[in-house]
Amino acid sequence: MGLPRIVVICGSTRFATEMTEADLRETCAGRIVVKPGCDTKSPHQLRSVPVEAEVLKARLGDLHRAKIRLADEVLVVGPCIGDSTRAEITYARSLGKPVRFTHPDVDPGA
Repeated sequence: MGLPRIVVICGSTRFATEMTEADLRETCAGRIVVKPGCDTKSPHQLRSVPVEAEVLKARLGDLHRAKIRLADEVLVVGPCIGDSTRAEITYARSLGKPVRFTHPDVDPGA
């Protein structure tokens, strides 16, 4: 028996509650879920120094692109998308990954 499908959740971490709900639904559907590991929209001491925050942001972006490469498909969560999420969608599609949306009307490719 093979592994279950792997789904990576993308979207703004300001939709953390929606990401948690999507994680629950995908897990209950029998999928392995990976998602952003930290909420970059909330204050934290790791992001208190601007130069270090930019380095961390770049490192987290690289890590999330690795999660996209690992996944079988992408689930974009939230009622709107910003530049980072749009870039992740473009990246996933360039790799031939299927992309689903909790709010299909925000699909930039539709």
